[in-house]
Amino acid sequence: MQESFNEQKNINLSILKTPLMIIYNIIMYAGIGFKTVFYDIWVYLFNKTSNQVDKVYKKTKQQLANEEDRIYEKTKKKPKKEKVYKYSAKTLAKLEEQKKALLIDLQTAGATRSKVPHVYYYKAKDTKGKIITGTMNGLSKLDVNSYLLNEGYDVYVIKNTPLIDFVYKDSTLFGRRMSTKDLIFWLTQLSTYIKAGLTLNESLRILTAQMKKDKSKVTAFKAISYELTLGESFSSALEKQGNMFPALLINMIKAAEASGTLIETLDDMANYYTEIDETKKQMRSAMTYPAIVSLFSICVIVFILLYVVPQFTEIYAQNGSEITGITKVVIDVSNFLKNNYLTLLAIIVFTIIAIVVLYKTLKSFKTTMQIALMHIPVVKDVIIYNELTIFSKTFASLLRNNVFITESMDILSRITNNEIYKAIMYRTINNIVKGEKISEAFKDHWAVPDVAYYMIVTGESTGELASMMQKVSEYYQSMHKNIINNLKSFIEPIMISFLAVIVGIIIIAVIGPIFGMYDQIS
Repeated sequence: MQESFNEQKNINLSILKTPLMIIYNIIMYAGIGFKTVFYDIWVYLFNKTSNQVDKVYKKTKQQLANEEDRIYEKTKKKPKKEKVYKYSAKTLAKLEEQKKALLIDLQTAGATRSKVPHVYYYKAKDTKGKIITGTMNGLSKLDVNSYLLNEGYDVYVIKNTPLIDFVYKDSTLFGRRMSTKDLIFWLTQLSTYIKAGLTLNESLRILTAQMKKDKSKVTAFKAISYELTLGESFSSALEKQGNMFPALLINMIKAAEASGTLIETLDDMANYYTEIDETKKQMRSAMTYPAIVSLFSICVIVFILLYVVPQFTEIYAQNGSEITGITKVVIDVSNFLKNNYLTLLAIIVFTIIAIVVLYKTLKSFKTTMQIALMHIPVVKDVIIYNELTIFSKTFASLLRNNVFITESMDILSRITNNEIYKAIMYRTINNIVKGEKISEAFKDHWAVPDVAYYMIVTGESTGELASMMQKVSEYYQSMHKNIINNLKSFIEPIMISFLAVIVGIIIIAVIGPIFGMYDQIS
């Protein structure tokens, strides 16, 4: 009985288990189906797409890299094909004769060193076999020859004449002098390289490569490097380049070499020339604007007198109108300009050239002109403030770098073109020689404002002349800037009003008779 019960139980369980298995299987396979549809297929598609994208990206990246390489190679500066220089037997024979003559000269007069540097013209064959010519500063032909041989040149001619000195040394015609912009760059870069741990000579060689486009300056920089290699001081090497570097800079560097403050001096001089350049720009700006407005006004007035007024003159002549008063004056001026404009233009050009030549060559004329300009209201303040700014700023820099007072005054007298201030500097030097104070030369002088004089006196009495001169420069630089800004604002309405009045008078003068003609017709 018990066994039959157990069998029946097992049958019932198996019957019950079968639907459960079916449901389980349905759920399991349904889950597998859902997983396949909503996960596996999408993962497969994603991976497939990613692989395709990755292949396309790699291919595109390679194409882009190839395109960039192609552009780089296309735009890259192509190396110049070295030219082979060939010369005729006659030319080579002549060069050898010149070389023999030079060698003889170098053993006699050419070895004599002068006290001041001169500019030497040379002809040589460079390392590529090209015959080149150039100029170089030096104390003797032997020095120039030694430098050129050190650079790998084969030298044939070295000569100096007064004309060569005039053109390349005493004149700025061929760019021997460093411009303020180039000087600021040169000082800033030189200081930076030395701070970075490079030697002075290495720094100069890098700067020579940076400024390779200017051949005259490259020659000078190479000559400075050569002088340093021979054991010359930096200031002496600069001094041998003639007028290329300012006397102020050379003396500052000379003082820095003695005190061991070359980097600080280079930075100080870079800042000094930057400030001086800004002051000069302000000065040019102050003078340029009035000049342009005045020129424009003159052009407008001349145009009206030459082309507009004659049209009305013909109308008056056709109608037989009687011309009197201001109209007659305007017409007479117009006729005079029309008939004599070439003569007037020639006179104006000649007068300007004569004034410029006399100003540059005749000291008395230059002084008279400067005194006259320095007594014109507003203009005198612009000039005086500019001169005092440059003087005091330079004097402060010289004093800070321990340059002797007498040398400082000599340098100051050379950095200004104003004869009045040069006279003050020379009087100051004489006073120092006599044992008098510096301030005595500035006392009761109309070109030195009382504020500047008393600040100099205060600096002398307190022993802080350098810092006081710096304050003077800052004060007058601010004054100079303000007066220039005010001058621009002041001149514009005056010039516009002047132009409007003159043009208005001319228009009224030529239109007035037309109304008279209209009244007669009426």
